Amino acid sequence: MEHKNLEELRKEYETVSMPMEHVEKMKEEIMRGKRDGKRRMNVIIAARWAAAAVATFMILPNTSAGVAHAMSSIPVIGRLVEAVTFRDYQYEDERHYADVEVPELIVKENVTAQTEDAEQEETLQKTTEEINREIEEITEQIISEFQEGLKLEEGYQDIMVKHEVMRTTDLYFTLKLICYQASGSGAEWNYFYTIDLQTGERMALKDLFAEGADYRTMISDEIKKQMKEQMAGDENVIYWLDNEEMEEWNFQQIPEDASFYVNENDDVVIAFNEGDVAPMYMGCVEFVIPKDVLQEIRK
Repeated sequence: MEHKNLEELRKEYETVSMPMEHVEKMKEEIMRGKRDGKRRMNVIIAARWAAAAVATFMILPNTSAGVAHAMSSIPVIGRLVEAVTFRDYQYEDERHYADVEVPELIVKENVTAQTEDAEQEETLQKTTEEINREIEEITEQIISEFQEGLKLEEGYQDIMVKHEVMRTTDLYFTLKLICYQASGSGAEWNYFYTIDLQTGERMALKDLFAEGADYRTMISDEIKKQMKEQMAGDENVIYWLDNEEMEEWNFQQIPEDASFYVNENDDVVIAFNEGDVAPMYMGCVEFVIPKDVLQEIRK
């Protein structure tokens, strides 16, 4: 593939714009809603979320666990944990749109019947509380910035926060927090939270592999291979890779705290946010690492 020149790439990277061919359904629905005046968004990633039409400003502040249960379909994330909608923030007028569902992880009340390990139960409680605090901080920041924008007389804003259960097993689960924020142009970023249900602890990527295994190099080499294959097959696909003019941007290796999840085929999936390894128009990108690439070092 013939790479674009440095100036073109810099302009693409520095300009945050709505993705085109690679746009995710969330952004498609935002733009469609703006055109028809309804400005309604439905995010469909592995399940469908139906949003009722909102005609007036509505804020439901932090609620009790009981009300939260009533607000949610309560999808079971794991045999010890479940997720509920803890806060629902909606807003819509001619220039602004907000659709924010803040999830909360709750340890089941009958947890003692499912595990005799009191230490594990305590660890699980602490882990879910830690994740809940992080999620609340992230969503509160997004909402606060949106509310500040409401004070301005010009401009447009869209924000959305949803969540998705990536996979559930008896061993662990992963929750994905999907965030979208736009003010003229848009950007999406995701957070992944995985808990080891055997220990109650939050999992890092390294926990999937034998101690001392060079998993970062093996995964990074596979990602580079897939990047080259994708670029060779589609001229619209660009990654920051092997470019002598922009060496500081080139992808070298995944970080220790890389975002990940394990899919239904037990493959490790590495996730990057917009702009991490490619121009912004590429959106959030993921690379599935086949089992056979890592089988010798997987636990």
